[in-house]
Amino acid sequence: MVEAVEERRGFARASWANVLGNAVKIIVEGAAGLLFGSVALLADAAHSVADLVASIVVLVWGRSSFDEPDDTHPHGHDRIEPLTALFVGAVIALLGLNLLYSSVEGLITGVDVTFSPLLLGALAFAIVDMYLVYRYTEAINEHLQSTALEALATDCLNDIYTSFAAVVGVIGVLLGQPLLDPLAGALVSLLVVYQGVVIGRENVNYLIGAAPTPEKREAVTEVLREHPDAHGMHDLTVFYDGPVLEVEVHVEVDGDLPLRRAHDIESDLVEELRALEDVGDAHVHLDPSGIGEWKEQSDEAEQ
Repeated sequence: MVEAVEERRGFARASWANVLGNAVKIIVEGAAGLLFGSVALLADAAHSVADLVASIVVLVWGRSSFDEPDDTHPHGHDRIEPLTALFVGAVIALLGLNLLYSSVEGLITGVDVTFSPLLLGALAFAIVDMYLVYRYTEAINEHLQSTALEALATDCLNDIYTSFAAVVGVIGVLLGQPLLDPLAGALVSLLVVYQGVVIGRENVNYLIGAAPTPEKREAVTEVLREHPDAHGMHDLTVFYDGPVLEVEVHVEVDGDLPLRRAHDIESDLVEELRALEDVGDAHVHLDPSGIGEWKEQSDEAEQ
């Protein structure tokens, strides 16, 4: 219980860091962009407005993933976390598409901006700001392994990339090549869209209960095979319940075992499976070996 409270607090601190970091970035870049007519800085600030919304959603909604199971959610709230991460991924992809549209429009119609060292200063501040938020989020998430926080950390990196693209554009204005601004923006926008799609695809798998990689399934199988009292197994199912794995399996044991011994075997197997990386829960059903009832059911299903 104490550990869960600490994890919830750590999640909240990282979420707040993203909220405040994006808010400050919006103020600094927005002010400089308005003052000198820089489309690049205004676009980067607008990008961070959506990031701010995503951070607030993670802060308010994502913390629910640490709530204990209750009558309305008997299996817990683990799926809330990938749901928030999916939202962030969708926001990232949409922002990337919007940035791509703006960049292409700038390439076609041109841009009009007045150079000032303050533009580079505002961008330098934005890059340092997002880097510090990124490092803080990653440091906290090293223990939590939250998909929602990982999505926010990825978004911080996207912010850094887009700010560097804006730097290229501002330097282009200084050198008399303003089209460097939308060109750099177009290249970065493709990366932003790609990362948003990757985040979304990963978290969709967590939400729909997809199977893990063959390596993770094999690790589960090895635990079951190596137990000295296990004579076989069948109906093994390994799937994601939120960001953690759920294991369901029937294990075949000596049918003449005393009930207490059978209970101890089941408890041992559950404990060993839960000790595996990413496994959140395991349900083991013991069957007497040699009766073949599951084989008959399998044969009937195939007919």
